[in-house]
Amino acid sequence: MNKSVVRTTLGALAATVMLGSCATYTGQTNDPNDPNRTRTGALIGAGIGAAVGLLSGGDATERRQRALVGAGVGGLTGGAIGAYQDRQEAELRRQTAGTGIDVSREGDVIKLNLPDGVTFDFGKADLKPQFYPALNNVARTLAEYNQTIVEVTGHTDSIGSDAVNQRLSEQRASSVGNYLIGQGLLRERFEIVGMGKRYPIASNDTDAGRALNRRVEIRVLPLRS
Repeated sequence: MNKSVVRTTLGALAATVMLGSCATYTGQTNDPNDPNRTRTGALIGAGIGAAVGLLSGGDATERRQRALVGAGVGGLTGGAIGAYQDRQEAELRRQTAGTGIDVSREGDVIKLNLPDGVTFDFGKADLKPQFYPALNNVARTLAEYNQTIVEVTGHTDSIGSDAVNQRLSEQRASSVGNYLIGQGLLRERFEIVGMGKRYPIASNDTDAGRALNRRVEIRVLPLRS
């Protein structure tokens, strides 16, 4: 069993918060469509971009860059970055149309929001089989545009204890990240982390808001040379 521990420091407004979490990987099965094949405080609205982007700075990105350079993947420079991400964004929008995945853009970062209603059963971390084709399309696009780092973060609503939500968010992020890796993507490109209930994007006071908060986000960052 391999275990990676992600420790990063996040500057948010006037406070600095140290966050830690882990993603655990176990053995493989033979079914390429099985998500278990490689199994293993709140900022709302615009602020969530900074919160979820904690993996894109400092040691984490440098570690990914070194690993990808070692694997023969080159970085992007200057105006090539925006053009590269423009093409990838357009392809991701085309490949995910009608799947429930929302694609958005924050500067040079592409974000995919996977709501739990189409991805998981309530309180579960096993991917719904009907969602495999959507993730297969995402994986094919990420394989084509391989000069990127991929951050996968799990989020929950506020129902339940901190410990339960943290564990569920980690498990869900691992399910999505490991499924993508299982389609042939380089593991070195990935950071996989659970955020628990710390970063809602809507109010947890309503059913609709809680449904929005239960999600996995994929952020696709350009690999800079």
